Amino acid sequence: MTTHAPEAVVFGESPLAIEDVVAVAQRQASTQVQADPAYRERIARGARFLDTLLDKEGVIYGVTTGYGDSCVVAVPLEQVEALPQHLYTFHGCGLGRLLDAPATRAVLAARLRSLSHGVSGVRLELLERLQAFLAHDILPLIPQEGSVGASGDLTPLSYVAATLSGEREVLYQGERRSAAEVHQQLGWQPLRLRPKEALALMNGTAVMTGLACLAFARADYLLQLATRITALNVIALQGNPEHFDERLFAAKPHPGQTQVAAWLRQDLAIDAPLPPLHRLQDRYSLRCAPHVLGVLADSLGWLRGFIETELNSANDNPIIDGDAERVLHGGHFYGGHIAFAMDSLKTLVANVADLLDRQLALLVDTRYNHGLPSNLSGAPAATAMINHGFKAVQIGASAWTAEALKLTMPASVFSRSTECHNQDKVSMGTIAARDALRVLELTEQVAAATLLAANQGVWLRSRSADAPPLPPALAQMHDTLLGDFAPLIEDRALEGELRLCLQRIGARHWRLHA
Repeated sequence: MTTHAPEAVVFGESPLAIEDVVAVAQRQASTQVQADPAYRERIARGARFLDTLLDKEGVIYGVTTGYGDSCVVAVPLEQVEALPQHLYTFHGCGLGRLLDAPATRAVLAARLRSLSHGVSGVRLELLERLQAFLAHDILPLIPQEGSVGASGDLTPLSYVAATLSGEREVLYQGERRSAAEVHQQLGWQPLRLRPKEALALMNGTAVMTGLACLAFARADYLLQLATRITALNVIALQGNPEHFDERLFAAKPHPGQTQVAAWLRQDLAIDAPLPPLHRLQDRYSLRCAPHVLGVLADSLGWLRGFIETELNSANDNPIIDGDAERVLHGGHFYGGHIAFAMDSLKTLVANVADLLDRQLALLVDTRYNHGLPSNLSGAPAATAMINHGFKAVQIGASAWTAEALKLTMPASVFSRSTECHNQDKVSMGTIAARDALRVLELTEQVAAATLLAANQGVWLRSRSADAPPLPPALAQMHDTLLGDFAPLIEDRALEGELRLCLQRIGARHWRLHA
């Protein structure tokens, strides 16, 4: 997990990492547009080249033609200036919930990165205004629903184009405001988008890619948290640490699986004297945890490759090569790589939910928890019969897991022919990314429930007179958790504590594995 956020993220010729987008999304880094004269001239050259084509009355998709299937409709030069406004206007039909603030910042960052390649035919002023939106935290209100992922995220990105032009609404200083009012307050003139600029803003994969960056970072932390929860559950359930022996994993050396086993050995201080065993072989949710979590660990590398390649690409159409003075018509708006990455990620993450849910089921059941109280209740004998501990929490975790598993149906196979059969094969990448974030949300809820239950199990186990001391990493985690979440003795409503735990997960509060 990358924990160091960059001081400033520079949008220009250099590639960005997922962590750069996440830092911008979380307001942990400032933003800049590359400022050297050579770069600025390169950006300007593309816009000038487009102007020369207009002077020569060249045919350019989306500049001197209609959009999509309407590419056969010629637009006379006297209407070319009005065309960009029409593009973002007729796409103003998004529905569903609005993207939250971090997601919106990630979208702006992803779009700015793509346009900063200098092959989209836009002015430097457009890049600078996008950067200014990030710097001043002016966030277009973007409905989540309405994109099929090719030709890019047209409808949601229309809200970016419109707000840069002083239309629609933004979130600014915590308030919902009209974009025109915010421009006026800051003394800015809204942009009048030039030919190709609305298309360059909208005809790309910025929404799905921005969301994918956030999903990747959450999955990376969840992997480590699930490993730590598993270690706590090995203690609580008096499991067999030898299941994670280094020599064992040398015989099946998937790198991520091996890494998870190493983290577990580190957490459990496996070289220390082992406690007495209840079973030679633990149930699969403990014994096979490296094998389950290892699939996610091994997949993060190629997921990063898919996401960062898309992030660092020019993904609109047409591509404007100002240096060679060529217009290249293609389909770089197609979000197939992000769609596949997010469909894969949601399956990987849902398996983590299933694993932790099974561990929680063992913890609360006296048939399998090796002497812990029923439902992990810490109540004394006099009130034990009316206390139910983590019973309802386990039911909730089962519900969240079931919903996560249900959402693993791949979105990318549900391509729909749209727009007069011009967009007849589309990626569904944005739906896949939204699904992945929802699966992550549900799995984090399962993780929060299982973490609190595991800590309760460790606390209950520690009350025994012959309980061995906790390994250092787990002792520190246990004490930190007890500072926020008191042991459950008499029943209490745990919603507030679960929500606090989710906040801690979202903030990457606990330093886990390096």
